[in-house]
Amino acid sequence: MAKKVVKETIHAKGFAISIYTMDFENEFISLTDIAKYKSRTPNDVIKNWMRSRETLEFLGLWETLHNPDFKPVEFDGFRKEAGLHAFTMSPSKWIENVNAIGITTKAGRYGGTYAHSDIALEFASWISAEFKLYIVKDYQRIKHDENSRLSLNWNLNREVAKLNYRIHTDAIKENLIPPDLTPEQIAYKYANEADLLNMALFGKTAKQWREENPEKTGNIRDDAKLNQLLVLANMESYNAILIEQGKPMSERLVLLRELALRQMNTLSRIGTNDLSLLPDGGPVIE
Repeated sequence: MAKKVVKETIHAKGFAISIYTMDFENEFISLTDIAKYKSRTPNDVIKNWMRSRETLEFLGLWETLHNPDFKPVEFDGFRKEAGLHAFTMSPSKWIENVNAIGITTKAGRYGGTYAHSDIALEFASWISAEFKLYIVKDYQRIKHDENSRLSLNWNLNREVAKLNYRIHTDAIKENLIPPDLTPEQIAYKYANEADLLNMALFGKTAKQWREENPEKTGNIRDDAKLNQLLVLANMESYNAILIEQGKPMSERLVLLRELALRQMNTLSRIGTNDLSLLPDGGPVIE
C-alpha cells in the first residue's frame, strides 16, 4: 500500500515554501522554494551550495547518521574534489552516486528539489540567516498545529463527530430518501446534507474547501479545529431532529447556523483562544 503524502506550506517573507511527509516524522522542505529568495534560477543556487566542501561534509555526515545504505567510498571521492574550480555537484548526481536519502527530487506541479528538514534549514542558513528565522518561525507554527491536531482531544472529538454522523445519516435514510432512488441519487442526497452542515459551520462546501486548499490531503472536517469538531457533533444530532420534524433544508440551514454561531461564541468565551471563529454570511442552500 502506498504511503500517504501530507503536504503543508511555510510562509516566510512573502515566499511560499512547500513541505511534505510520508511517515509523519521525517519532513522534507523544498530547497527550490527557499532558493527563490536568492535568485530566479534556484537550481543554480542549489548546485553552488552543494559544490562546497563544507556542504558536502555536512551532507555526508547526515547520511552516515541516518542512511545504512550510504556509499562512503563514493562520498570520499566527492570530498577530495570539493572546492576545486572544475568540480560540480547537483542533487541528482549526489543521489545517484552515494545513494542519498536526505535530498530528493520530485516532478510535477509541486516538483523541485526537497531535503530533510535538518538539511533544508542548513541550506536556509547559507541563503540568509534572517530568512531562515522567518522559515523557522512559520515551521514551528505548523508543528504546533500538527501536535494539536494529533492530540487526544482532537481525535476524541473527531470520533464523536463520526458517531453523530451515523445518527445523522440514519435520519436522512429514514426520512429523506424515497425507496426508488438510484445509488447515485442516494449518494448525492447524503452529500447535500453533509454540505448543509459544512455551510452552517465553515461557511463553505467540501468542494469549495478542496479548491481553496489543493495542497492539503483529507477533507474539510479533517482540517477542523477542536471547537469546530465539538460543535459539528452537536449540529449533526440537531439536524437529525430537524429532519425527523420535517423541516425543509432552507429552514434547517438557518437554525443550524444560529446553533453554530451560538456555541462557537460560547466556546470562545471559555478560553479556547486558539480556535477559529465562524466566517460571516454564506449563501443559503435551497
